[in-house]
Amino acid sequence: MKKWNYLFTSESVTEWHPDKVCDQISDAILDACLKGDPYSRVAVECLITTDKLVIAWEVTTKAQVDYAEVARGVLLDIWYDSKESGFDTPHADIEVLVHTQSPDIAQGVDVWGAWDQGIMFWYATDESDQLIPVSLEYANSLAFYLAKARKSKLIPYLYPDGKTQVTVECNEKWEVERIDTIVVSAQHQAWISQEQIRKDIKKFVIDAVFEPEIIKDTRIFVNPTGSFVVWGPTWDTGLTGRKIIVDTYWGGGRHWGWAFSWKDPTKVDRSAAYMARFLAKNIVENWFCKKCEIQLSYAIWVQQPVSIFLEDFWTACVEKEKIIEYIVGHYDLSPQGIINFLDLRRPLYRQTAAYGHFGAEGYPWEKVEHWEI
Repeated sequence: MKKWNYLFTSESVTEWHPDKVCDQISDAILDACLKGDPYSRVAVECLITTDKLVIAWEVTTKAQVDYAEVARGVLLDIWYDSKESGFDTPHADIEVLVHTQSPDIAQGVDVWGAWDQGIMFWYATDESDQLIPVSLEYANSLAFYLAKARKSKLIPYLYPDGKTQVTVECNEKWEVERIDTIVVSAQHQAWISQEQIRKDIKKFVIDAVFEPEIIKDTRIFVNPTGSFVVWGPTWDTGLTGRKIIVDTYWGGGRHWGWAFSWKDPTKVDRSAAYMARFLAKNIVENWFCKKCEIQLSYAIWVQQPVSIFLEDFWTACVEKEKIIEYIVGHYDLSPQGIINFLDLRRPLYRQTAAYGHFGAEGYPWEKVEHWEI
């Protein structure tokens, strides 16, 4: 019988991608508000294009925050400091269009109910040390080392923007058998040859992630279009919340359609998603499943989730009903309960806005507890 294998692909982007720039500005504004007022209500979206940034939506806070200055600080921190870099921050026009939260929404949040109806899916798998899809871990690592090569000037001719992609070949047990394809696209100065770029990316980025024997038969594409000179916000408009798959599991699990990087933790589509990741990760870490997906659903004004669903992908060694009973009996899944348990009323969000919200050590939703079922 022919062996059944399949290919699965994940992608990542660097912190300089225009959409990720907007995510970082939105979350930096959230952090600034929470630093001055832990009970701030924030929902801020950004749009960036040629020498123009628009900051809009709603903020209710006692903190004194200069939104435009926060945005300029982020842009300069990630080296968008000239027209040549892709965005001329010192001379850019920043427009702020912010108002307070709707009273119809506020009255539901004020009684610690959900700010809106919604469903959140979250995921964990034992195929990598970070309990995320291994293709995701590889793609993220490549993006990180691509950014490192620019920051450290190991590859001095790189410009900010960049993307990575990894395709793995898996067997019917979801076990990775080989790396099929690696794609790295890196923005660069016009004078450098593609031959030199490919050589340097292989040495300082790809070889930093993979041992040579793992990728000896792997297809590798570096700047497959042949050139990546003109990019960044000048040519590719960015928008907060547009990289929802990059932020989560790169297609490894289902997604509910909402983004993270414009919301304070009273919004359950952020806080409950973090809590669902905590639950899914602990189910796998405690050996109840090899792969796990949790769905939490909420109704506006209602404190506790109206439903909890667990998908074990036929890997559970404990009855799913018992796992859900344990969760309900040990964790308060109301918005306030989640905020208190994960300590979310503090400025920790800008760091989540690049290279994914999950898998990295230090985030409270990545902590592991001992469960007995």
